Amino acid sequence: MLNKKFFSELRENYLKKNKQRGKIIGLSNIVLHDSKRAIFALHRDDTAKASELLAGVEKALMDLDKDLGHERLSNEGSYKAALEEYVEAKTLYQVMSGKKVDKIEKLQIDTESFLGGVCDLTGELVRRAVNKASEGDFKAVKKLKDAVNEIMAELVEFDMTGYLRTKYDQAKTNLKKIEHISYEIKLRKNNYE
Repeated sequence: MLNKKFFSELRENYLKKNKQRGKIIGLSNIVLHDSKRAIFALHRDDTAKASELLAGVEKALMDLDKDLGHERLSNEGSYKAALEEYVEAKTLYQVMSGKKVDKIEKLQIDTESFLGGVCDLTGELVRRAVNKASEGDFKAVKKLKDAVNEIMAELVEFDMTGYLRTKYDQAKTNLKKIEHISYEIKLRKNNYE
């Protein structure tokens, strides 16, 4: 009744994909964790540590891509989450290094992962603005506000839906937060002058 050879091939293919999935999940967890560590290092102004962590993340992502192929990886949620976190860390590094937020040449990054990472970047810029405001570095806060405004001016041009719409809405909330921080600074400075 059943073609035993065909079912044997199905089982082999299924087991192979499960083994690959385990590898992808394991390495994606490392990429996610190290990307978060790079972001934390950047918030402590430790760009050397962040650069080291990002280099390791990039190597892991390139090795995964070489080993399994981008098409296989792009079907795994854990990989997409790790890639998005990497984009967030890398673009924060670009901003803090005085560079433009731009395409990341070394890796294949799908549009959704890049946009999700850039939306999340706005949250990190707000976090940095809070830290700079508490240090009294109001010029830095203004630069960060300008950066978030510039990012949002680009993101508003996309008609994001689904998951990305949620990310975009979070980025809009981040814009409101940094505008409020800027407003509070202006009020307090006026009250002391």
